[in-house]
Amino acid sequence: MAQIKDMTKGSPAKLLLLFAIPLMLGNLFQQLYTMVDTIIVGQGVGVEALASLGSSDWLNWLFLGLVTGITQGFSILFSQFFGAGKTEQLKKSIGNAIILTAISAVVMTLVGELAITPILKLLQTPENIFGGAVQYLRVIFAGLPIILLYNLEASILRALGNSKSPLIAMIIAALTNIVLDLLFVLVFHWGIIGAAVATVIAQCVSMLYCLRVLKKIDCIIPEKEDYKLDASMCSQLFKLGMPVMFQNTVISVGGMVVQYVINGFGFLFVAGFTATNKLYGLLETAAISYGFSMTTYTAQNLGAGRYDRIRIGMKKAMLMAVATSLVISAVMLLFGKELLLLFISGNGEQTQEVLKIAYHYLSIMSYFLIVLYVLHVFRCALQGLGDTVTPMLSGIAEFVMRVAAAMLLPVLFGQEGIYYAEILAWIGANVILVPSFYRRSRKLFHL
Repeated sequence: MAQIKDMTKGSPAKLLLLFAIPLMLGNLFQQLYTMVDTIIVGQGVGVEALASLGSSDWLNWLFLGLVTGITQGFSILFSQFFGAGKTEQLKKSIGNAIILTAISAVVMTLVGELAITPILKLLQTPENIFGGAVQYLRVIFAGLPIILLYNLEASILRALGNSKSPLIAMIIAALTNIVLDLLFVLVFHWGIIGAAVATVIAQCVSMLYCLRVLKKIDCIIPEKEDYKLDASMCSQLFKLGMPVMFQNTVISVGGMVVQYVINGFGFLFVAGFTATNKLYGLLETAAISYGFSMTTYTAQNLGAGRYDRIRIGMKKAMLMAVATSLVISAVMLLFGKELLLLFISGNGEQTQEVLKIAYHYLSIMSYFLIVLYVLHVFRCALQGLGDTVTPMLSGIAEFVMRVAAAMLLPVLFGQEGIYYAEILAWIGANVILVPSFYRRSRKLFHL
């Protein structure tokens, strides 16, 4: 069946690459419409609006991390049941996951809307960009149920080895977002609210497309009885989903501490970091894709008892990840300034100051990008093995390193210190992940 792919048979390298490429393209299109928001707001509204987007980033990522964390955790169980050929259990797990996702959507939306103003105040968001950040987040959080449903649908498809349908969904969403951004911001002059509305509508389009694809896969459509919450099944889903969700939460909270420090350096510094953070998505795109590949590949082969293939797949994934990170680093170092200028507008002096800050930050991240790619491969391989606790601990290590760096380094080195908070967070996570993977491998597979 075209909509599913068994990753327990065939060349591990080919399977991982063919699974990852559509995910990379899908992530690129997702980054595209995020970047379009930023470009149109930065160029069409101004530097203060760009800084408003930046000041809302980490709070936005916190709730997106909750969404992607819980659905990503659920997908591990889907993959294991699919790899083991346990169709009835797969359908039941999907039915229970749908109910749990619906409950989560209500809770997250309410909490998100209530948290916006207090958290932005806690982060000492500059007054001239505070209102724009609130307006943007109000609309985005109202769309959380749509984003949750899309991520659940995409996680089911990826668990079945289908990475092409989420790609198509993202292409359609990106094109929709670009058209609506131009219409709402530049024609209707809705400002930052227009960018947020365009993003939510685009997510809705991608959700509807994935739903249409899933309805065609008869073997995984839950029956009526599969929607009855089962204590054992819910326990398995939460056991995998909650640690990933908590991992993403602590990472995002650490990011908000960094944002708090950045806010103290003024809105031009915020705008510079915002411009680079929009390219951060491009830096990380392939890493995320290799990670999702490893989660699905490892989980399916674990379910099938093909432990030898997991070892081979890990080696191939690492080679691909390292090579890709080196290429992306080179591109960013060579052409980073030109890319950053897409996001920046204003008078000449402001533009040059923001560009200087942004390119310096981008260069530092590019030099250490290989560390981020190693992180994603090892973290997702462990998740595929059913271990979501160790990746959660690595998230805590990220939090500790990111916060410590953000609070201490600027005291010692001034503004220069804050540029290294992200790098030290990656290193802290790898200190936990790499040895843990090899210990777990020896224990499970006697490798």
